[in-house]
Amino acid sequence: MNKLSIAIITYNSEKYLNEVIKSASFADEILILDSGSTDKTVEIAKKLGANVEFQKWLGFGKQKQKAIDLAKNRWIFVLDSDEIITEKLQNEIKEVLKNPKYDAYEVPRLNYFFGKPIKYGGLYPDKTVRLFDRNKARFSEDEVHEKVIVDGKIGELKSYMKHYAYENIEEFINKQNRYSSLGAKKNRIKAIFNPFWTFLKMYILNLGFLDGWEGFVIAKLYSEYTFWKYIKGKD
Repeated sequence: MNKLSIAIITYNSEKYLNEVIKSASFADEILILDSGSTDKTVEIAKKLGANVEFQKWLGFGKQKQKAIDLAKNRWIFVLDSDEIITEKLQNEIKEVLKNPKYDAYEVPRLNYFFGKPIKYGGLYPDKTVRLFDRNKARFSEDEVHEKVIVDGKIGELKSYMKHYAYENIEEFINKQNRYSSLGAKKNRIKAIFNPFWTFLKMYILNLGFLDGWEGFVIAKLYSEYTFWKYIKGKD
C-alpha cells in the first residue's frame, strides 16, 4: 500500500485539533504547518505525535503547498483544522491507496452550521480534491479560495468527511469578513445584483428551505458575504 501523509495548516486551531488529529492517525505521517499559534495548537499536535513545522503566513494556497512540500510521502491528503475524517472515509482511503486508479480524488464534505449537518442549499456533497499524488497535483497560489490543480485523472471517493464550518453567526460573520477582504473584487453592479441571486440559488433552487431556519440564515449570510466581496477593494 502507498504511504500517506496528511497535511494540516494551523493557526490558533486548538478548538477541534484533538479530534482532527485523531481522525488522521491512520496515516503514516501527520504534518502540521503552523503560522504562529498563541494557543495550545502546537502543544496538542506534538502530544499526539504530529510532525510540527513553522511557516509565516503566505496565504492559503501557498501555505498549503508549503505543507505538501514538507511532507515525506508521495500521496497526500490535505485536511483543514476543522475537518474530521470519518471511519468510513479512512477505510476507503486505505483501500484506494492499495492500487490507485487516479492521480487525485475528490472527497465529499458534510458541513455543520450552528451544530446541525446541512444537506441542502448547494452545501452538500461539497466535493473538493483532497487526496492526490504530489507529483501530479499542486495548490494554486490564490490567497483565499485556493484549489488543487491536477495534471492527470481525477476520481471520486464516496465517503464524506465532517466539516465544523461555523458554530454561531458571530463566527460566520468574522470569518467571512476576513475572506471577503482577502478576495475582494470591487464591482458595484455585482454588489447590487449578485447577493439576490446567491440567496435565490441557495434557498430556493438548491432547496435550502429544507434545512429549516438554519437554511434561511445560511442563505441570507452568504448573500451578505457576496455583497461584502464586491463592495470592498479599490475602484
